[in-house]
Amino acid sequence: MPPLPHPALPRLITYYQTHHTPSGAPISVLPLLQNPGISLTHLILAAIHVNEDPSALTLNDHPPDHPRFTTLWAELRILQASGVKVLGMLGGAAQGSFARLDTDNLPVFERYYQPLAALIRARALDGLDLDVEEPMSLGGIIRLIDRLRADFGPAFLITLAPVAAALLNAEHNLSGFDYEALEVMRGRDIAWYNAQFYCGWGDCSNPAMYEMLLVKGWQPEKIVVGLVTNPSNGSGWVPWNMLGAVVPLLAGRHPRFGGVMGWEYFNSLPGGEARPWEWAQAMTALLRGKRTVPGVEGLEESIKAEPAAVKHDATREADPDDDGRPEAVVPVPREFDYHSDGADGTDGGGDQEE
Repeated sequence: MPPLPHPALPRLITYYQTHHTPSGAPISVLPLLQNPGISLTHLILAAIHVNEDPSALTLNDHPPDHPRFTTLWAELRILQASGVKVLGMLGGAAQGSFARLDTDNLPVFERYYQPLAALIRARALDGLDLDVEEPMSLGGIIRLIDRLRADFGPAFLITLAPVAAALLNAEHNLSGFDYEALEVMRGRDIAWYNAQFYCGWGDCSNPAMYEMLLVKGWQPEKIVVGLVTNPSNGSGWVPWNMLGAVVPLLAGRHPRFGGVMGWEYFNSLPGGEARPWEWAQAMTALLRGKRTVPGVEGLEESIKAEPAAVKHDATREADPDDDGRPEAVVPVPREFDYHSDGADGTDGGGDQEE
């Protein structure tokens, strides 16, 4: 089957970190291709960790070539053959990946970088999302971007995932470096920013913050609005009736609107764990200008009435968020537990999209 055509903008992106059910069964992403009305453009596979042992790179809690990922890698190849770009996500709330790469000592950098580069090559990833949620120098992130560009060429997608507040004020930041300065110095190499409009670091219940970013000087095609797809994935979940007013407005007002990303796939509403692809269906409709989405009427009321339906399932969690994140000048958002891989209950270090 030839690749499906996708418009360049707006992008529709989902993060894919929870790969298995508690019983260990793979959570398939193929329904994103098999169901009608979905125009997914990118999937970001989370989360790659650079660990203390340079040779012990992990995808969540396991080596990327672990047999548990056999189905995952096969399905991602099918997505790519169908025109969906697949990126890996490096880092997240787990500390250490970027600290290990943030060094002027070239031999040390090489020891940690080469296994990452080998994974990108082995799995033919289309890009890498740099989710820096620990202090890192501006020189360090530039060095990493320059090396990725040199090694993988001009078509390789390099994205970053700052909290939205960091794009307005460098002090309201989890990454350490100034994103405005980075955009000035290496914006030509950065495809876009997956800005986190949630957990107290942003708000998409109205268009004001996105518009503030444009007034600040950011180009609309560079800013993808990041949303949590389920209230159990983090604070700041925006009800569909509000999204129905905001997303079509932004897409209609800005012809170069960067798009929307969701954290994360496996329990996305309105379908939840049984039909997580319905989030992409509903978001496709909103990006195409529809202000109401079939199947979501009454969803907010049902969530309020039955909070257990979306309650976090602790049996899934393998990577709880670290508490060692830098304090922001704005009130620090409430930490949240996200769902990760790990049916065996191991603890591999947390990843927020966050």
